[in-house]
Amino acid sequence: MFRSVRHMIYDLIEWRSQILSGTLPQDELKELKKKVTAKIDYGNRILDLDLVVRDEDGNILDPEQTSTISLFRAHEIASKQVEERLQEEKSQKQNIDINRQAKFAATPSFALFVNLKNVVCKIGEDAEVLMSLYDPLESKFISENYLVRWSSCGLPKDIDRLHNLRAVFTDLGSKDLKREKISFVCQIVRVGRMELRDNNTRKLTSGLRRPFGVAGISGL
Repeated sequence: MFRSVRHMIYDLIEWRSQILSGTLPQDELKELKKKVTAKIDYGNRILDLDLVVRDEDGNILDPEQTSTISLFRAHEIASKQVEERLQEEKSQKQNIDINRQAKFAATPSFALFVNLKNVVCKIGEDAEVLMSLYDPLESKFISENYLVRWSSCGLPKDIDRLHNLRAVFTDLGSKDLKREKISFVCQIVRVGRMELRDNNTRKLTSGLRRPFGVAGISGL
């Protein structure tokens, strides 16, 4: 209610400035005054205040100079206009709610937030840590990989991202909600020599990617 009244007050302030500017043509000025009076009457109605009876130009009718029948008819017309406006606002709100529900149903309905604190795994060389979502019943991954490059010193290769290794899996929609199980899988790939025991400098290789370990949490 407060937000509705605030928006109406902002509109009235803007329209008042336009009226006082004296730059509007007579026809636009007349239409603007009708908008102002309609907005005031609508605001009074939703605040349960008295309905102000007006003539066709928006001027308040003087009960001392207006007959009882004319006042009654003007009151009926004003009440009908306000009720129509209320029904219109209600219909627009319902349409907005329906559109929001349809949009919500058509877009991903949930997400998974991942915050990587540390990799406790003795590797001895640089490694790549890949995290993804997996459907064990269909035997396939259902998301892209979140990749973190880990150094042999036990820290992220990008040291600036220390304590800030976060990812959000947002490609989860209504189809994923129907899955019986979803697993969170973490794969570790060693990057370096062919064999860790290979100390022969002549045969020494580097930059080779070798699977090293895997872990998972089931039942997400």
